[in-house]
Amino acid sequence: MSVENPNSDTWTAYGQFQLDRSYMPPEPAQLRWGFWDGVGPGDDVLGPLAGKRVLDIGSGAGHYAVHLARTHDARVDAVELSATQHRRATGHFGDVPGVQFVHADVIEHLQQTQPYDAAYGICTLAGIDPHIALPALRDGLLPGAPLVFSVLHTNWHGHGPSDTVAPRPETVGLKGLDPLPLQTWVLTTQVWEDLLTDYGFTVEAVTQLRAPEPDNPVICQLIQARRRPIATTRITSRPRSRRPPVPHAAVGVGAIVLGERGLLLGRHRRGTLELPGGSVEPYDATFEAAVVRELTEETGLVAHPKDVTLLGTLVDHVGDVVRVTVGAVVNVWQGRPATQPDESLGDWAWYPLDQLPNDLFVCSAQILTAWRPDLLIGHTPAHFTPFAYGAAHSSPPSGGDT
Repeated sequence: MSVENPNSDTWTAYGQFQLDRSYMPPEPAQLRWGFWDGVGPGDDVLGPLAGKRVLDIGSGAGHYAVHLARTHDARVDAVELSATQHRRATGHFGDVPGVQFVHADVIEHLQQTQPYDAAYGICTLAGIDPHIALPALRDGLLPGAPLVFSVLHTNWHGHGPSDTVAPRPETVGLKGLDPLPLQTWVLTTQVWEDLLTDYGFTVEAVTQLRAPEPDNPVICQLIQARRRPIATTRITSRPRSRRPPVPHAAVGVGAIVLGERGLLLGRHRRGTLELPGGSVEPYDATFEAAVVRELTEETGLVAHPKDVTLLGTLVDHVGDVVRVTVGAVVNVWQGRPATQPDESLGDWAWYPLDQLPNDLFVCSAQILTAWRPDLLIGHTPAHFTPFAYGAAHSSPPSGGDT
């Protein structure tokens, strides 16, 4: 997910401004987490970096990534969304060993790369919704890997952090230009700690970085966190009680078998016309297996579970009983439908879809309208939840109804 404007436009304009004046910050002697030299810790908060893959979140001109590669022998992916900032970095540092400059949205980048040994962001991470950034970083870091970042705490107006996770407008000032707008999450220390904890991190330290001038109200906070290790012991589960639950639901399946001559329906001894189907039995391993079993038992047709497409579940109520019906399409079958001994359904016949009979069984009617909403069939309502892989088959499948 890309950072929404105005952030992308602002950093593109900022990068162009610096390109126009040919300005590049020098490679630092150590990381500067705030806006001032000599304030706060330096590189040591990231721990040993030699040979490790490190993510620079919003790398800007790339000078910090270059410093870590040259000084600490880190392998840094410097990821920057702004095309002009990326151009500044590659134009000046593009051939530095150990640094890969990546023009990309950092969230999308994390979804496509291998997990990192460490990640850091210098006043950049607050430009992304933390509900998006933090889970992506958790999944993009190895267990135990550090995540260290600085964010604004109090701006130059003295406006302090919020205890609500919502963006607020800030600005970037450039000489001779109107202030450029930013959308920034400026949050209290407690809110950042809660978010990080909720998304799988352990917060190790939070340091306030204050301006050296006593009359400067700007404060940054440096947050040191670490992805929590993955549990190494198997999580247990409690078995069900041996006492069966009080029966309160009925689970069944209904099979749509559509051949060249139409839809297969049978007449129940009560007089209704129905699709092949019935109750799911305890020995049915899957819904597909229940469909195949019921089809053979009631019609004599033979099918294979792999040739059954489940459409979804239909849920309604009959008194105090919850009725769950799984509709299915049988795509391939063999044989000729016929009345089977001791079955309540028989007199199987094919009905064109534009000539369906009256007196359809309600469950069959619900399945058919879930499959083909264009069929004008009246029935009591049911809640239909389609399966993600289900698909309607409106043309005759590759089976036989000989």
